[in-house]
Amino acid sequence: MSELAAHRRQPSTIGGYALAIAKTLDHYGVDASRVFKVAGIPAAIGNDPLSRLPVDTVTQLFRVCVDVTHDPYFGLAVARFIHISNLHALGFALAASSTLMDACKRVARYFRLVSQTAEIALEESGDDTVIRFNLLADVCGESEDAFLAYLIMSMRQLHKGSFNPIRVVLHHDMPREGPEPYEKLFRAPVIFGAGQAALVFVRTDLQQPLAGACPELAQHHDNIVTDYLARIDRSDVLAVVKQKIVEFLPTGECTRERVAQAMCMSPTTLQGKLLRRNTSFQAVLDDTRKELACSYVQQRSRSFTEIGFLLGFSDTSNFNRAFKRWTGCSPTDFRCGA
Repeated sequence: MSELAAHRRQPSTIGGYALAIAKTLDHYGVDASRVFKVAGIPAAIGNDPLSRLPVDTVTQLFRVCVDVTHDPYFGLAVARFIHISNLHALGFALAASSTLMDACKRVARYFRLVSQTAEIALEESGDDTVIRFNLLADVCGESEDAFLAYLIMSMRQLHKGSFNPIRVVLHHDMPREGPEPYEKLFRAPVIFGAGQAALVFVRTDLQQPLAGACPELAQHHDNIVTDYLARIDRSDVLAVVKQKIVEFLPTGECTRERVAQAMCMSPTTLQGKLLRRNTSFQAVLDDTRKELACSYVQQRSRSFTEIGFLLGFSDTSNFNRAFKRWTGCSPTDFRCGA
């Protein structure tokens, strides 16, 4: 494999992340351009999601940052300088989410836009909700600190300043200088050196409505994220299939055959690729329809007839039956409870 090909196959992180690191360095009075040069990062790195940084490069950048600032908690500092725009469309979708639970689901669903280093899962445990980060690549502790701290700080901005997790679990070891900055920022017990990073919340705290909720705007940015994910890694069959499903659903002709043709492969080949990802075209279609349906129903400006059309249903009654199968309630009840 050529050096260029190997570079492209490395897990990557969105370039906007580096912009937040540059702002943090400026805050410390350090010339960010010199640090970036040492780390091998172009000074003109942009905020386009297609402008990516290999994970190894981000690790090298953080090592240099810690050295020049003499701050072992530099990752926590970076979290204060991450702006929603640094996450591109995902950041704006999070800001327009209806609840913190809604925002957490978006993080889990679209995290690959931010970084390809982990898969995120939401789990229910009694009265709690757990966000688990399953690492797919080696990441430095500063990267872990920056994103988890940013997530908590964003939740406080979206909901209320007194919002706190129950517990924070970190994959990396505790710095020898101690846990105090973590406990001060998270305002919760912090566990270090775990097999997986995780954030634990009281479930009802995540279900409170947010003042800035705008389902239409959130859906618009969801669609942008879906498109970018398909463009970032065209070898990711799930991302491309989902993007094509979103594109074809309103036509009423969203079939495996049409999606396969758009991806320049046979339906059998497409199904085989999906089976290797432990799914099928029908499962991806159903999941995407359900996800879109829940988002559309919250948009009160849309009639149920229009929503059924956008999801490719032949009539409203078929949409109503499918929605009740997906959620356990009618579209009307779901909208009233949103």
